[in-house]
Amino acid sequence: MANRYWVVSLPVQKSASTLWNSLQDQISKHSFDTPLYRFNIPNLRVGTLDSLLALSDDLFKSNTFIEGVSQKIRRQIEELERVSGLESNALTVDGVPIDSYLTRFVWDEAKYPTMSPLREIVDGIHTLVAKIEDDLKVRVAEYNSVRSQLNAINRKQSGSLAVRDLSNMVKPEDIITSEHLVTLLAVVPKYSQKDWLSSYETLTTYVVPRSSKKLYEDNEYALYTVTLFGRVADNFRTSARERGFQIRDFEYSPEAQESRKQELEKLVQDQDSLQSSLLQWCYTSYGEVFSSWMHFCAVRIFAESILRYGLPPSFLACVLSPSTKGEKKVRSILEGLCDSTNR
Repeated sequence: MANRYWVVSLPVQKSASTLWNSLQDQISKHSFDTPLYRFNIPNLRVGTLDSLLALSDDLFKSNTFIEGVSQKIRRQIEELERVSGLESNALTVDGVPIDSYLTRFVWDEAKYPTMSPLREIVDGIHTLVAKIEDDLKVRVAEYNSVRSQLNAINRKQSGSLAVRDLSNMVKPEDIITSEHLVTLLAVVPKYSQKDWLSSYETLTTYVVPRSSKKLYEDNEYALYTVTLFGRVADNFRTSARERGFQIRDFEYSPEAQESRKQELEKLVQDQDSLQSSLLQWCYTSYGEVFSSWMHFCAVRIFAESILRYGLPPSFLACVLSPSTKGEKKVRSILEGLCDSTNR
């Protein structure tokens, strides 16, 4: 809904049709580009003035809450469409575009019986929207959890050699493991490769000469192997660290590599599934919240019009969409049609 709408009520002095004709005439003469629609509110149960006053105190807070939930869902939809690479879909209420739903609003008697007390209707709407907000939190948390796990794995696979997963870079033939010999993996700063090649054999005793081989290089580091006797491995790690070389803990395991691959595939499938189901849920729930919000607005207009204009209920509710430049003129037209005592 790109347009901004006003939902207003005007006091009826003669008849609603006369006032409606006057409003249409004034708008067409002085602000012809402002869309104007009737906002049809049924005869709701008034109750007592005390109950209306008590309800009025809560209407503003409830409106802020309901509007806030609708905006949360809308932002979630926009985010999901963005990360999915989908074109934005028009938001609807049961297939009706939300602009059309607002400008052609029809009270849902089956869902909100007009004979119910206004407080009961408002509380019912608030409870429904609160439940949807709770569901949204749970669903988003589940989706974000899987997404975070996937991002963590992707960072390990795409980060620098100091932190990334090395399993895809190391082949079985690169690793020597025997009763006495082990192969270590050294992460060497790119600018220190000459230093590494000239010094690794002397970092400790029992290093196999000319055993270091470069496996991979990125923008910051190079990955080298080095083979030595297992009993001096800890000494080699300490000496390498002192020279600015990092020895990465690594154990070649085809089973572990396959397990990580399957885990990654499952997380990708889970993310896609949760993303799709969350987006569909958001589309449906946004329509439900928007519909509830419009019914809430109808109750609010009804209650506040009685408190402002008195009993019996005699007011005209309408929807306008003035441009930013035309707002001042439209407001002036509305004030001119109000009784002077109600301005």
